[in-house]
Amino acid sequence: MKLSVTHQERYSRGELLLRTIFGGIYIALPHYFLLIFIGIWSSLLSFISFWAILFTGRYPESFFEFQVGVLRWSLRVSARLYNISDGYPAFGINATDEHTSLVVEYPESLGKGTLLLKFFFGWLYCGLPHVFVLMFRLFYQAILQFVAFWVVLFTGKFPKSIHEFTVGSIRWSFRISLYLNYMSDDYPPFTGKEIEGEA
Repeated sequence: MKLSVTHQERYSRGELLLRTIFGGIYIALPHYFLLIFIGIWSSLLSFISFWAILFTGRYPESFFEFQVGVLRWSLRVSARLYNISDGYPAFGINATDEHTSLVVEYPESLGKGTLLLKFFFGWLYCGLPHVFVLMFRLFYQAILQFVAFWVVLFTGKFPKSIHEFTVGSIRWSFRISLYLNYMSDDYPPFTGKEIEGEA
């Protein structure tokens, strides 16, 4: 998986204030309302894909591309709500975005044993430890986001280190999602940094 969010040279103070005050209404509400329904369909495809992998060792490619599209949509929205991107996030599975990028390589085969292990115990050996660590990371990130808000408001520049940390949090959570939703057999590392050679 390759996930990136462009660190802009300048950020709009007006957009920053608008997103902070009204972002929940004009960004989160319409996007997440649609994503709830998309998520229901996504869950159904995940259920079907479970059986496809169990019998064939392959995730149906069209289903896979749909799931990646859902993640791209979620990434666009998250980037705006975290104030790490300006502009309004586009609606739709196939929409494009100049500030965000997510590439997930389609796996030619997936392990049936790993599939069953994830199904029965994924929450225990992957979900719990990662969520536990991410809770502390997200608490720290909230503090950093508060600092970044004031920096952008007064300078128009987003601190690069905070930007990278925030992108890392999103990247980390997406790796978990790919693993637990049977789209990858690679156990997610306990880091949000880019990993050389990661597909």
